[in-house]
Amino acid sequence: MQKYVDIFLSSFEGYFNYLVQEITNPQWTGYFYWLIGLSLLVMLAEVIFPWRKNQKFFRDGFWLDLFYIFFNFFLFSLIGYNAVSNVFVNLFNDGLAAVGIENLVAVNIAELPAWSQLLIMFIIADFIQWNVHVQLHKRDWLWKFHKVHHSVKEMGFAAQFRFHFMETIIYKSIQYLPLAMIGFGIQEFFLVHMFGVFVGHLNHANVGWDYGVFKYIFNNPKMHIWHHAKVLPHERKKGVNFGLTLSLWDYIFGTAYIPKDGKNIELGFEKDENYPKGFWGQVVRPFRDR
Repeated sequence: MQKYVDIFLSSFEGYFNYLVQEITNPQWTGYFYWLIGLSLLVMLAEVIFPWRKNQKFFRDGFWLDLFYIFFNFFLFSLIGYNAVSNVFVNLFNDGLAAVGIENLVAVNIAELPAWSQLLIMFIIADFIQWNVHVQLHKRDWLWKFHKVHHSVKEMGFAAQFRFHFMETIIYKSIQYLPLAMIGFGIQEFFLVHMFGVFVGHLNHANVGWDYGVFKYIFNNPKMHIWHHAKVLPHERKKGVNFGLTLSLWDYIFGTAYIPKDGKNIELGFEKDENYPKGFWGQVVRPFRDR
């Protein structure tokens, strides 16, 4: 028991030191400056190529979304998630060792060329995320948390990170086992993750791109805006266009939906006018809803 207490307590200091090091001593695999750089790049695209020209740059919810970026990327890990996840990972591994399983790796992709490692991790991770995203809409108890993301009323790049902290727990918990079984590397997964962040920024940005023929492979702003549509046909009321980075899954499984140009459609969900507009209200709302 003392082992796990030590892991829990040391994780706070460890993550704090990591964060300070990342900010003061930038590395190629540092989230902090990559996130800032990609955000500035997509912000510039919104300025130069605005789709909704009458939408203000500092749109409705802009500052709230910026805080969500800071909270979900850094503060949430600092105040406890990193410590709790470290304890559970150690408990999980110790449990496997107790029944004679020393290594989860079933297929070691580390022996493959780097480009194929990245491709395999990217496809597996994105397919898992697509399935989780579908469940966030179909399961009522999960939808309560996902409503936070759909409370966005005007789309902009930072809207990608307006989501409840429970989504981090859900996504990463489900991803852990499949990715561990292929022996994924942290450095390689960083590249996959940041590519996903970049595409996610673009999906929510105020730009009217669909990438031409590549729209059948990659999610895009013209497709993703329909995912946020307030009004959908009855037979699709549980949602459409669930892809995070790839649109491929939606076309394969029949959840793609782009009936017309969605530039000026209303965003949100039924009765969202009564939904909290501030961070704390949105965080506690799912736990109060019955």
